[in-house]
Amino acid sequence: MSERLFIQTENVDVPELDWNEVERWISAVAKAHGCRVGQLVYIFCDDTKILEVNRQFLQHDYFTDIITFDYTRGQRISGDMFISLDTVKTNAETVGATYRNELLRVIIHGVLHLCGINDKGPGEREIMEAHENEALAISNPKTIWING
Repeated sequence: MSERLFIQTENVDVPELDWNEVERWISAVAKAHGCRVGQLVYIFCDDTKILEVNRQFLQHDYFTDIITFDYTRGQRISGDMFISLDTVKTNAETVGATYRNELLRVIIHGVLHLCGINDKGPGEREIMEAHENEALAISNPKTIWING
């Protein structure tokens, strides 16, 4: 593992990704947005934990796939990202995507937030989705996922 990308878990297993490949992908996406990667911490968890974090820090009483805490300074992105693997799985089933593709989408979604792309205002969701799709297009699932 690198000195910039850290992986933690709470009540789930670490996704079987080649984290060096993931880091290369994240760096390429950040660079495309005029940013460089600082320290990124991914905390993979279950729905119970994401709900706890959502209530404690955002006063939201619902499940979500990712919560991003932004510590970016200038063009160096940095942050902690909680990802509920339970919600990722549910969302994948809901939208007819594979779990693998949905997880990569959520992983890069947090990075795009750190790069300054929002998704809450009018028209912003569509802009975020376009950037997610561009990022996914430059990923290589065959090299990112262990056991391809």
